[in-house]
Amino acid sequence: MSVREHARAVGAILKSQLPDYWDGKAAILEMKEGGGRNWRQMEWIGFYFQFWCEKHLSSLMDIPGPKYGNAKFDAFLAVPWDFKVHAINTSPHKVIVNDLEAVRRALADYGTVGLILALGEVEYNDEARSFQEWHQRLKGKVSDYVKERIRRGAWSRLRKVSLSLRQISFLAITPKTLDKCGFFQLDFRNADGSPRRAKLLLDLEKIDDEIVHVEQWP
Repeated sequence: MSVREHARAVGAILKSQLPDYWDGKAAILEMKEGGGRNWRQMEWIGFYFQFWCEKHLSSLMDIPGPKYGNAKFDAFLAVPWDFKVHAINTSPHKVIVNDLEAVRRALADYGTVGLILALGEVEYNDEARSFQEWHQRLKGKVSDYVKERIRRGAWSRLRKVSLSLRQISFLAITPKTLDKCGFFQLDFRNADGSPRRAKLLLDLEKIDDEIVHVEQWP
């Protein structure tokens, strides 16, 4: 089967089983009660999609996928695949994908890397931050990240409280795609001075040729 045919098979499962509305509280509780590792994370939408795919696509795809150094792909089905979510109503048309070196090594091994990209409209927490407070109570303690933010006096960002799914695009990334991409964290350094790992940055307005399948919701 081709990458396009595999995408259609995965897409049929997603279309028939994946909820089109993700409530933040329900999703976080589902991850927590289902043994998900990342239910405490602030950016829950991406972790919830990954959790759902791991649970419902494991009969079709090998999960997790191959690992290159410290970076791994979410799944494998003929080629490595990643699961990503993008908020179309609040974010630019750019999506941070996987570790750049890992993508290049996977392309050298398989010629193609697949991306399953869920696109939806998000709603944010109210100004009283009731969702954030609920999540904090559920976690039971203040994280080191929050402690450091408070110490610095940094502003607390509003949290996403829901996502309404609009589309899932299946992309086939090839070596030619890299010529149209940017890079995130390139030349960035950590606090200790060590270089950060560069990540692939896709521009959604430049990747029409990479789309091999689409599932849409109202």
